[in-house]
Amino acid sequence: MEGLAVLLLCSFMLSNLSVSIAEGTLNTTQLIRDGETIVSVGGKFELGFFSPGSSTHRYLGIWYRNIPVQTVVWVANREVPLKDLSGVLKLTDQGILVLLNFYRSTVWSSNSSRPARSPVAQLLNSGNLIVKEKNENNPESYLWQSFDYPCDTFLQGMKLGRNLITGLDRYLSSWKSPNDPSNGNFTYRYEVGGFPEFVLREGSVVRFRPGPWNGLRFSGTPELKPNSLFTFGVVFNEKEVYFSYKLRNDSILSRLVLTQDGFWQRKNWIERTQAWEVYVTVQMDICDNYALCGAYGSCNKSNSPECSCLKGFEPKLPEKWDTKIWLNGCVRKTPLNCSSDEFIKYSGVKLPDSRQSWFNYSMNLEECKNICKRNCSCTAYANLDIRRGGSGCLLWFVDLVDIREFTENGQEIYIRVAASELDQTESFKSNEKGKMRTAVISMVPIAALILGLALILYLWRKARVKKPGLLASVPESSSNGKTHKEDLELPLFDLATISCATNNFSTTNKLGEGGFGPVYKGIMKDGQEIAVKRLSKSSRQGLDEFKNEVIHIAKLQHRNLVKLLGCCIQGDEKMLIYEFMPNKSLDFFIFGMPFSSMGNVVQLLSLSAFAFQRFYIKTSMSNEMALICAKNSTDQSKSMSLDWHMRYHVINGIARGLLYLHQDSRQRIIHRDLKASNVLLDNEMNPKISDFGLARSFGEKETAANTKKVVGTYGYMAPEYAIDGLYSIKSDVFSFGVLVLEIVSGKRNRGFCHPDHQLNLLGHAWRLYSVGDSFELIASPIKETCNLSEVLRSIDVGLLCVQQSPKDRPSMCNVVQMLGSQGPLPQPKQPGFFTERDLVEFSSPSTKHKLFSSNDFTITQLEAR
Repeated sequence: MEGLAVLLLCSFMLSNLSVSIAEGTLNTTQLIRDGETIVSVGGKFELGFFSPGSSTHRYLGIWYRNIPVQTVVWVANREVPLKDLSGVLKLTDQGILVLLNFYRSTVWSSNSSRPARSPVAQLLNSGNLIVKEKNENNPESYLWQSFDYPCDTFLQGMKLGRNLITGLDRYLSSWKSPNDPSNGNFTYRYEVGGFPEFVLREGSVVRFRPGPWNGLRFSGTPELKPNSLFTFGVVFNEKEVYFSYKLRNDSILSRLVLTQDGFWQRKNWIERTQAWEVYVTVQMDICDNYALCGAYGSCNKSNSPECSCLKGFEPKLPEKWDTKIWLNGCVRKTPLNCSSDEFIKYSGVKLPDSRQSWFNYSMNLEECKNICKRNCSCTAYANLDIRRGGSGCLLWFVDLVDIREFTENGQEIYIRVAASELDQTESFKSNEKGKMRTAVISMVPIAALILGLALILYLWRKARVKKPGLLASVPESSSNGKTHKEDLELPLFDLATISCATNNFSTTNKLGEGGFGPVYKGIMKDGQEIAVKRLSKSSRQGLDEFKNEVIHIAKLQHRNLVKLLGCCIQGDEKMLIYEFMPNKSLDFFIFGMPFSSMGNVVQLLSLSAFAFQRFYIKTSMSNEMALICAKNSTDQSKSMSLDWHMRYHVINGIARGLLYLHQDSRQRIIHRDLKASNVLLDNEMNPKISDFGLARSFGEKETAANTKKVVGTYGYMAPEYAIDGLYSIKSDVFSFGVLVLEIVSGKRNRGFCHPDHQLNLLGHAWRLYSVGDSFELIASPIKETCNLSEVLRSIDVGLLCVQQSPKDRPSMCNVVQMLGSQGPLPQPKQPGFFTERDLVEFSSPSTKHKLFSSNDFTITQLEAR
């Protein structure tokens, strides 16, 4: 009887379980086993385990329920299949979905943006699997949703694009084959740099882009427009950029798919044929192949050959052009002269690649033209939005690629050419009409126009120099020993205003001090909080660094770079005025503050870096290790307050800031001193890279340089830079990798110690990775609540960035993509500066003129002349 009672109880519990599952929900006491499913409330979608095609592997996925052809729209464990029928899906008390295998090891898991109280998982009739609080129905409050992690299918209600605040990247990746849903060769995503654009890539190679959004459609797909089947649009604001669509009739089964062979298609279910039929394929013809005609080439499928050069341009390699090898593109017939250049209008075209463009929504076309005209690097301009006669401004500063011509619904663009090319075009038209005199006479007004523009430009510059409060003049030494002044476009504050704002530079207003000098908090009369960086008269970072920072950061505008508000140059005083960052710097949060009882250690750290190094050399190894370990024993209260979600947000923000410096700013900029103390945090904990006193600019085609004056901070400096003085964008990538590992572990690279070895943090991370135990690197305060897949991915990315050879390190573009994706990563090689315990090497003759620094400030020693 007792056994029968147990059996009846189990039967009752199972019956209740099936009823709950049928309602499309799963709570923390229930399981979904292989063979069981949950169905959305409207009955449109079903979630369970399946085997694709002829595969015997098992996957957790979502598919259309009521059609005979199993059509999977989402897969959870697409990279880690189950090999048997033992899979189990459960929801933890923390609101995390976990997929377990036969050994009850986690194969896949979701994440959660915040702690859960009473979580439930639910499959919606949209096909979206969500985790939410039990009585919460606001989509903005979901703890997690599958729509944020699409696979190869784009459904109604999804957002395809990026969250610019959190860095969440919703993109599509194709299946590898009909039998394998793992990440295939093709991805389709919004790439943000200049003006955001969708890009379809095969691996890292761009294959297609639909063109920038112009308010009505993507400029390169005029055939795609709202119709009786669906409507669509793009949302672009300071928080996010995404594409979405809505079906006019919810009874229609329609989906967008990135196919295994790289086609972007809309497919509709046809009841009559009981099959999916292709409604439209976005790539229509040969001209949709990315950059088919090269730079300044234009493609027209109606022409033979399809490629031709734009007016004022000619084939770069005519012998190859004649054989239909167009990739080398076209070059200008006549070099530009800047002040006298003109613009040729093209109508009915697909706008060129705009990922490295500049844009402004508030300008009109005339203002756009004036800006482009004044900037000699500007190659073209166009309206951003073509609605209501056109508005906004889109500027290009690079070679124009991937242009094609349409018979209808194209867009207008104005391309810069030498004035003589415009004259020849007009002359040709006149010849056609038999009006040779017009071409000659037209030279007079053109010449007058050029002179007039030159006069206007001269008066404008003169007026601008006289305009008070907008320019800072910094003395600059010339080669002959004399000085002159260089004008910098930056608001200029007077000393009295800054002195009043900082309470006469009171010690109570002092935020800290570095190699540059002290930093003070100030409050302006209008209530604005500022940070004032005051050049110390005894500072070893002098006028060059001050001027360098002004020149570089004044021209930079990005959400992850600190904003320079202005400067103060009066008498011997030189100050930089920044936006105030209330949450201090990143090192305060990930490392905490030293214990006050450290005594001699704190005193030691207050010494100059050179004295610090000398102390190390004279200290025995055992004392040295004790000192390093003491330095690393910090108050973790602040470190604990920075959870993994915020740390990951910081990592992604720093990556996007570096990507802007390396690729998307007007000049390629290498920071050269990226470290935790140079990353500031605003009131919402958004990271902002600061301190550009050591930065260097590169030309567009430059990639590396060499210096006799090595600057930066040991522990963050790349090997080739610290040893040979060779720096490049890969130097910053190395520093970023160090920073990522510090954020994950909560430990300093150079302040790291371990009882089992004498490796620094990079060596320790590499050692753990090599034995498959990277989990041990994670900081204790976040180990239990972090998103494990994100943390392990961050460690892998960090190790890829600190590889010994610069050529092995990824670019920041690749880093941003790797952090935002879920695909497989390359295998990292051994890091540079594997260990740093032999500190005597720093005193060798080859390094005596290089920089020595603690983790808290940077100084330099100049090489004697």
